[in-house]
Amino acid sequence: MRTSNDSVLRRPTECSRRPATRREFLHRAAGGFGALALAGMWSDLALAGQAPAALTDPLAARPTHFPARAKRVIFIFSTGGASHVDTFDHKPKLYEADGRTVAVASPESAKRGAGAQFIKRPNWDFRPFGRSGTMVSDLFPCLGQCADDLCVINSVHGDSGGHDKATMGMHTGSFNFARPSIGAWVSYGLGTENQNLPSFVVLAPKPPYTGAQAWGSDFLPGCHQGTHVVPGAAPVPDVRRLSATEELQQMELELLGQTNRKHQQQRAADLALEAQIRSFETAFGMQQAAPEAFDVSHESDATIELYGMKRGDATGFGWQCLIARRLAERGVRFIELLDVGSSGNWDSHGDMNDHAKLARNIDRPLAALIRDLKSRGLLDSTLLVWTTEFGRTPYNAAKDTKGREHHNAVFSSWLAGGGVRGGMTFGRSDELGATVAENGVHVHDLHATILHLLGLDHERLTYRHAGRDFRLTDVAGHVVRPILA
Repeated sequence: MRTSNDSVLRRPTECSRRPATRREFLHRAAGGFGALALAGMWSDLALAGQAPAALTDPLAARPTHFPARAKRVIFIFSTGGASHVDTFDHKPKLYEADGRTVAVASPESAKRGAGAQFIKRPNWDFRPFGRSGTMVSDLFPCLGQCADDLCVINSVHGDSGGHDKATMGMHTGSFNFARPSIGAWVSYGLGTENQNLPSFVVLAPKPPYTGAQAWGSDFLPGCHQGTHVVPGAAPVPDVRRLSATEELQQMELELLGQTNRKHQQQRAADLALEAQIRSFETAFGMQQAAPEAFDVSHESDATIELYGMKRGDATGFGWQCLIARRLAERGVRFIELLDVGSSGNWDSHGDMNDHAKLARNIDRPLAALIRDLKSRGLLDSTLLVWTTEFGRTPYNAAKDTKGREHHNAVFSSWLAGGGVRGGMTFGRSDELGATVAENGVHVHDLHATILHLLGLDHERLTYRHAGRDFRLTDVAGHVVRPILA
């Protein structure tokens, strides 16, 4: 990652006039400079005033490019494609024109019968909430009560109407090729505030359409990939001490550490080896920190009730949200909540009424998470992002179809906390909710904005791989500045 003193563009003459940046050194070391480059870099780092830990510890906390508004992200992903016109994008025209035909030419509609499509009204009414009057569907009465904390974006759009590609795009910025996930990029860019917990944690009963690739690190160092935690009675079952006592284990680890360091000194160019050594140290810390972080037995009855939980239950979305708050308190940088519960997902081709049980599953817990963070003074430093891979069509090929099809041309997401203006709606779709009418926000723009709120310039957060610099937003993306507080 370039620090704030690095030039945005590298030129050969610049490299000859100044000490190499940390990232430039890593490129050289990986290319074969080996121990010689390592020895030289220590003096370069000293001259540049950078701590050696930034090199030896891939998870060490790193400076931001500019002052950050948020310290961490809670990323909520409702897999399957939640309908924007049934949730957060109020379209009165759909009620008026229900059953009428309209000519459309979207790729998804063409698959299911080109030409005239039948307009379908939402199954639920909308109403204004809060002082802001933000329109929210009756599917989300609890979230509606938090409307003044929400920034609803009704002009999000992506590049694919297929579940796999759209899910990959929302998570990695790439709709066609495997790339590091946004959580991995955040971990790589900022490091961790808690050395005893992973920097990136995923709370999910099962993976989304792309599988574990949704939280993978791809070409970034492996320590930045998400740690998948499955809700249940033993969410972290393998984090336990095998030695008889903690003192004995500490002695064993010190001996192992000495052996590892000696091994590493003979292989100075092997940067992956240093990351492996660091992972053992993190695992030791997790033996103490992880069980405590996932133990909600000391939470008050009022808190358990707030999240809609029953004491002892560790399987519902309420548990995921409560654990997200506890991990946020403990310095985890990126926490993803995957809404892929036993009630299925949001892919409601057959019947839109399926959205009702899906919304009930997350409405109260998400509202509780916002209120809980706010009451603890954490909402201002925690960015919440709710999204889905795409929306659903406002029309169908057949008049009496109960469901809706995939629709990536425009859909809704919302953000809260972490430097975002609450109580506002940004962007607009057309009168049917079929296309972007104003202030479109591409997935790349959403990612650029998330990084910006964390103090990271999406154009400068890069990693050299296969001969070129990669970034989360590829060669696109603009910060959505009107939504910033």
